[in-house]
Parts: sequence; structure tokens; C-alpha cells
Amino acid sequence: MKRGTKKQPADLPDDALSVSQVTARVKDHLESRFTDVWVTGEVTNLVTAGSGHIYLGLKDETALLRSVIWRGTRGSLAIEPTDGMEVVCHGRIEVYPPRGSYQLTIDRCHALGMGTLEAKLRELHTRLEEEGLFSATRKRSLPQYPRRIGLITSASGAAVSDFLTTLVNRWPIADVVLFPSRVQGAGAAEELASELVKAEKIHPRLDVIAIVRGGGSLEDLWSFNEEILVRAVAASTIPIISGIGHEIDLSLVDLVADVRGLTPTDAAVHIAAERQQVLDRLQLSARRMNQELVQRVTSARQNLNRLAAAQPLASPYREINMTRRLLNEKALRLQHEGFQKTQQAKDQLSTAAALLEANNPIGILSRGYSVTTNATTNESINSWRQAPLGTTIITRLAEGELHSRVERSMKSRHRDTGENPKDT
Repeated sequence: MKRGTKKQPADLPDDALSVSQVTARVKDHLESRFTDVWVTGEVTNLVTAGSGHIYLGLKDETALLRSVIWRGTRGSLAIEPTDGMEVVCHGRIEVYPPRGSYQLTIDRCHALGMGTLEAKLRELHTRLEEEGLFSATRKRSLPQYPRRIGLITSASGAAVSDFLTTLVNRWPIADVVLFPSRVQGAGAAEELASELVKAEKIHPRLDVIAIVRGGGSLEDLWSFNEEILVRAVAASTIPIISGIGHEIDLSLVDLVADVRGLTPTDAAVHIAAERQQVLDRLQLSARRMNQELVQRVTSARQNLNRLAAAQPLASPYREINMTRRLLNEKALRLQHEGFQKTQQAKDQLSTAAALLEANNPIGILSRGYSVTTNATTNESINSWRQAPLGTTIITRLAEGELHSRVERSMKSRHRDTGENPKDT
């Protein structure tokens, strides 16, 4: 025997199968028998890959079934599963040979009973309500006469037809911009929220946005309970009205919207005033304006007639002549008063000039008086005591001045006693 070769067992059967052959037979057997299967279980280990595929497990008390939801199937699902949710899924069993494993490829998924969905809905409702998203204080009124209306809904559903038919019959002058979106299935909430963002950015700006959908089960309407859509509606800068399902249906989007319509048709009724009612109001306003105009014209005509019959208008020149005569009389009176006041001012000025002239020092000097001052200090000398012997003095006369020095001084003569002055 050559080195490096393995000794084959003597009892090796001739019909032994390879791993690939066994796997291929298992694959053929399983995939042919489980092409149409419904499976119930609890979702576990759910992972959404970057490619958009969803990988998860379905488990019960004793077993685990690996499962997958391909990206292309997500949009057609009634609801997108989450960890812990009890679901019933439809699909087929497929074998993956490289790993020797099998999995359920899901094409339909429903919540198993409404308990799980309702519990999830209650939890989200409580959390958003605590944040104030459903508060009446943040609600806005719809515009009374909208000219541009945004409509977010499925382009092929009955809701768009019901909404537009009602709107056109009631308010045909409005422009409607449709933002088509899926309204059911995995990813629908994200798509609806994306269309809402587009609607807010469109120019010219929309006056109001309607989000509508026809009726269905809780699963069918679940997209309108998704947090991403509810928050997008709450953040909208444009008033939003919802019209989702039937009258008995109530979603979180209904609660957060500014106005809730019971149905798509009711939403259209809320948005648009009934055309005939508007026309009736306009006609009533026109009649009232016409009556008021007639009253004003009648009143103005009566006032004009009264003015035309008045004395100033009957004899206009008479009033002008009378006014002219009064003005002339006032002018003459003012002229006379002005002359009198001017004469009084002249007399007062003459009197003041005479007083000034009488008290003018120069005039006093011209009558023989003089003013004597100390040549050194320039102080006036009014007493002999102010000019000791040897003091240089200046005597100012009517014409010129005299400079002299005191060599002798005396007291003035006493008139009452007749005493002689005393030399100093």
C-alpha cells in the first residue's frame, strides 16, 4: 500500500451518500411538502439588516424556527413584527445547503389575536399623551376658505375618490395636490411621514393637509398608529385633518391631528364650506351693502338740498361782502391802536431820555461841578480825610482834568455854628 492513502473499510456500502446529496434530498423533500404553510409563534431575535431584509425566529415552548422576510415582501405585510409579538405567518420552508439549515420564508404576517397590538397601542398612547401631543391647546383651526389642499393617501384606493368627489361638489375652486403613499403594510408609516415632509416644503404653500384612508381592521390601520407618523403629524407647521377608516375607527394620528374627520368624506366636508352656503352668504351681504348704499346716497342728497337752501349758498356775495366789511373795520381798528401805542412808546422814550440826561455826570460837570479821584488808587475822594497832605489827585472838569498835590486840607465850615475851619 502506498504511503498517504487511507485504508477503506471492508464493509463500506456501495450506495453511501455525500453530504451534498443528503442535503439535496432533504431540500427536495421539505420544500416540496411545505410550500404553503401557516405557522404560529412568538417573534424573537428580530434583526433588520442594512439590505432591508428582516431575520427573526418563531418560537414556542419547545422549538425554534428560523425565519426571514425579504425586503421586497415587507411592503405587502399587514403588519411588521416586533420582538415578543404573537404572530401567525404564512410562507414556505426553504433549505440553505451551505449551513445545512432550514428556514421559513414569510410572505404574510398577522398578529395572533389583537391582544398584542392593543397592548402596544396602549403603551404608545400613554407615552405620547404624557408628552402633550394630544392636548387640545396645541390644536389649530382649519382655514375657512382654503385655496391649496394637500392630500396624502393611496392613489388607487376608494378613499381618494370619496374625498375628491365630495370636495369638488362643495368647493371646486380649490387646488388639490396629491402625495401618493402606501397606507398599509410594513414601511407604510415611514412612507406616509416622508410624503408629509414633502407636502410641507411644496411651493406655493399649502393651506391645509388631509391624511385619509378607507376602513379596515386594526392590523390594516396599524400604520396610522406608528410613532414615526404620529410625531411627523405633531411636528407639521400646516394644519392637518385626518380621515382614517370608518366612524368607529380611532388611530393615534386621529388624536394628534388638528381636526379629526370620521371618514375621508367627512374630512372633505370639514375642509370645504358648502358652495351654495357661501353663495347665499355673499348674496345676503350684497343685499345689505346695496341697502346701506341707498341709505347713504339718500342721506347725502338730503344734506345737499339743505345746504343749497341755506342763506350762504342762496346769496354767496352777500356773505363775502359782509366778511370783507368786518375785515376792513378790524384793520382800521388795529391801525388806530397801533398808532396810539407807538405814540405812547415815543413819549415814554422821551421821558426816559430826559431823566438820563438830567443824571448824566457830564452834564453835571458842565454846570461847574468837578470829580476828584486819587491819582494812585483812582478812588473817588468825597472827604478831606481821603486826601492826606502830599496825595496826588486828579480833578475832572467839564473840559479836561487837573493833576495836583494836596498841600493843605480842612473840614468844611459848619453852617449852624459859624465856626472857623480848622487847619490840619
